[in-house]
Amino acid sequence: MGTRAGGRRSGPKCVAIVGPFASGKTTLLEAILARTGAIARQNAVGSGGTVGDHAPEARAHAMSTEATVATTDFMDDSITFVDCPGSVEFAFEAEPVLAASDVAVVVVEADEKKMPALQLIMRRLDALGVPRILFLNKIDKSDAAVRDTLKMLQATSATPLLLRQIPLRKDGIVVGSIDLALERAYVYREHAPSEITETPDDDKARQVEARFSMLETLADHDDALMEQLLEEIEPARDAVFDDLAADLRDGSVTPVLIGAAEKGHGVLRLLKAIRHDAPDVEATRARLGLEAGDDAVLQVVKTIHTPHGGKLSVARVLAGSVADATELHAAGASGKVSGLYTLLGKEQTKRTHAETGETVALGKLDAIATGDTLTTARGGIAALAPLAPPQPVYAVALRPKERKDEVKLSAALHKLLEEDASLSLEQNQDSGETVLSGHGEMHLRVVQERLEGKYQIPVESQPPGVPYRETIRKGTTQRGRHKKQSGGHGQFGDVVLDIKPLPRGAGIEFTDTITGGVVPKQYIPSVEAGVRDYLKAGPLGFPVVDIAVNLADGSYHTVDSSDMAFQMAARLAMKEGMAACSPVLLEPVLKVEIYTPSDATAKVTAIVPQRRGQILGFDARPGWPGWDVVEAMLPQAEIGDLIVELRSATAGVASYSARFDHMAELVGRHADLAMSAAGKAA
Repeated sequence: MGTRAGGRRSGPKCVAIVGPFASGKTTLLEAILARTGAIARQNAVGSGGTVGDHAPEARAHAMSTEATVATTDFMDDSITFVDCPGSVEFAFEAEPVLAASDVAVVVVEADEKKMPALQLIMRRLDALGVPRILFLNKIDKSDAAVRDTLKMLQATSATPLLLRQIPLRKDGIVVGSIDLALERAYVYREHAPSEITETPDDDKARQVEARFSMLETLADHDDALMEQLLEEIEPARDAVFDDLAADLRDGSVTPVLIGAAEKGHGVLRLLKAIRHDAPDVEATRARLGLEAGDDAVLQVVKTIHTPHGGKLSVARVLAGSVADATELHAAGASGKVSGLYTLLGKEQTKRTHAETGETVALGKLDAIATGDTLTTARGGIAALAPLAPPQPVYAVALRPKERKDEVKLSAALHKLLEEDASLSLEQNQDSGETVLSGHGEMHLRVVQERLEGKYQIPVESQPPGVPYRETIRKGTTQRGRHKKQSGGHGQFGDVVLDIKPLPRGAGIEFTDTITGGVVPKQYIPSVEAGVRDYLKAGPLGFPVVDIAVNLADGSYHTVDSSDMAFQMAARLAMKEGMAACSPVLLEPVLKVEIYTPSDATAKVTAIVPQRRGQILGFDARPGWPGWDVVEAMLPQAEIGDLIVELRSATAGVASYSARFDHMAELVGRHADLAMSAAGKAA
């Protein structure tokens, strides 16, 4: 078993605050900063004065839209808290933070509707191997029995939940807590430390029962404690604390603390648990597979572009120390630190150096990205926790309202993509659109608001164009003759083309069966160029695919024939011939896997056919109790806002992955709408 830190300095820590949307994470951060003296008083979320949610977009939408970094001191130790967004649309903000954090505080409440969102978070912590403490928030507003709440929460956790406190109630209202490890009762005082009190007689039996349950769970990993329980020997309190710390650090249990962040209740006990029980940077290094050596090593957890100070790279010092002007290297990139800061939300405090365990902002590392691992060793090292953003599920085509802003927009988008690695940008070659992709409607709305607010670039957005194609159902033979005489050399080209359909997915095939030199060899590439140029937009207005064109015959003029003349002849033949080949529109169809809580599967399977989709089947999601995966075929034209409807049906937690499967014929009203839209765009 591990040993308890006791009164010793535990060193700088980094703590991620995570949890479902609106569970009280930002309120908890504010309460922690007020309790530790980092801020003068605790401000209410919505007041516009909190350290977290300081961005205009976060305040406008009353939700966290990016991770907030805040460093404070508690009992002479430095602790950096990183408040991560709760919405699934901004969830990737937590990914690089969790990699470098010693522990996660998972803020939850007794709300069954939020359990699927909590399960997503707990599974991610499991995958990354991050120890976690559950903070059961809003305990003063819950009338549910804590045992029932724990049972509900346990369904989301692969590790046993270990209740360390139970609520102390008076007249049905929670007025304090009973600490099962200390065997003490506390009465809450608003925005102040709780007062020790005697455990009421009516609660003593509950305390004994709950404490024994806690010890039983600890005994699963401590044979000596198990023997003591069997022999009804009261274990030493220090041994219990040793077990609590060791089991948290190796991920054997998830301790559960209770409180009400809005009033500052339970905050001091949480801080003490973090300081005494949570692992430190040494354990985090081991989790990341880093062996400490002579070189400094830092992990970049966030990138911030400030209005006046330029780029900041927020990084955890995993080993060694770093000072202003230090040369740092990543795999394939280097930079010299120009400014070193401690962060408290948007406030920056300049400093000269940072030691192992500290989390600081490094200035002007322009070539460095979020997720990079930095070192003083020349050549750098491979990233300890490389980022792998999930597939985007929502996209918009962006353009500036004024053409003069095109260069500014490109630069601003580059900065926003540096700050948010879950965004992706594509320049669509077919449509010429700049397509921005992300993880939901709100996600991309916030990006647009930042473009217009922070960067002063008015933009317009619309759904991206669908890459429709067209093909033909039957073949024909068509002559095309281009002849022009206007004094001097004329123009003459004459071709006969056999046009026929090919199987789906075959592409474009050009051949020739010219004999006798009726079309000289030097002009055959020009015929092919004319054919392919026409096929960029067929009679329906879209690129043509799955077609074979054979140059079968033709004629030429020794003086007037030219490359251009044969290109024009080929285009004429294609234009006249295609109309006789029964052209038909094709739309891309995607193979989609939708991930949903099982209780919403029926709603999801009802959504798919409403979007011209076909359900292929559904089954339990492997390794995800209470979740299903629905497989379907969906036209790409119907997938644009699919995630909005899916999230509405699943309390905000559904996601999907999609890949191109095939092209399918599109006829009737939907084909008319597609061609009409293409005509207006042109």
